[in-house]
Amino acid sequence: MSVNYGSKRTVVGAHYGMRDWLSQRVTACLMALFTIVLLVQVIFTSGPIGYDRWASIFSAQWMKVLTLAVIVALAWHAWVGVRDIWMDYVKPVGLRLALQAASIFWLIGCAGWGIQVLWRL
Repeated sequence: MSVNYGSKRTVVGAHYGMRDWLSQRVTACLMALFTIVLLVQVIFTSGPIGYDRWASIFSAQWMKVLTLAVIVALAWHAWVGVRDIWMDYVKPVGLRLALQAASIFWLIGCAGWGIQVLWRL
């Protein structure tokens, strides 16, 4: 005798949440790694903390590439979080779309500004 419990329903958007969850964890790990690397650079580099010291830390090409990856990861991390907030708490579709578009423009602008600052060093 076969007994089925619960209702049968079609799950829409399967694995969508898993992708967001995983991207949040991967970007968070990358940002944590960057923080550790930056702290090690600051602690073990001699001299007073000033523009020259910061410029020397970010002058290495590998540090510029890592910082660029972190800027992109931070923007993506923030986008996933803010998008989820808009989807969960803003019900009118037009307002939600406007807020999402404003968030995208803001995050792209912030990432562009961060990259511009990085490549000026």
